Amino acid sequence: MQGLIQILARLNGYIALTAGVMLLVTVVAILADVVMRAFGHPLGGTDELSGYVMAIATAWGASYALTERAHVRIELIRNKLVPAGRAWMDLIALAALAITAVVIGWRGWGVLASTLANNSRANTALATPLAWPQTLWFAGWMWFAISALVLLISVIVFMIKRDWNAVDEAAGFKGEL
Repeated sequence: MQGLIQILARLNGYIALTAGVMLLVTVVAILADVVMRAFGHPLGGTDELSGYVMAIATAWGASYALTERAHVRIELIRNKLVPAGRAWMDLIALAALAITAVVIGWRGWGVLASTLANNSRANTALATPLAWPQTLWFAGWMWFAISALVLLISVIVFMIKRDWNAVDEAAGFKGEL
């Protein structure tokens, strides 16, 4: 299980790097648009495209935050518990996150399915086929759901084995470096 978690973390690292590059390219495009406006030749569409990039990066970035154990949690009670108690708190937190990720993915499919059925396009000058960014956005949420479910199953296996350290390594609070 720990090997699977390491592979998942490595994949999410590459995903985060890709999302970061997308954001950096978006920033450069916006800066170029602002500079070109000064010369009366704006690039146009950067506001629309940056919105797509933000939605896609957020969806995919959630998985990276998950495997890096960077999602916000309140550790006040958890830290006062014995290892088994901390493991149960981690399991509850991860289960809630996995359920949320699955619901977001399920509802995201409704958005994408509607877009595909209607062949929807953005109501902008670019008239972007909305299926393009929405497919990447939906895939990001599905990957988040898969990542959360893999971690949840791993934690359940560790709990059955009473391996509290493995639970802590997989889903516990990482803390500040």
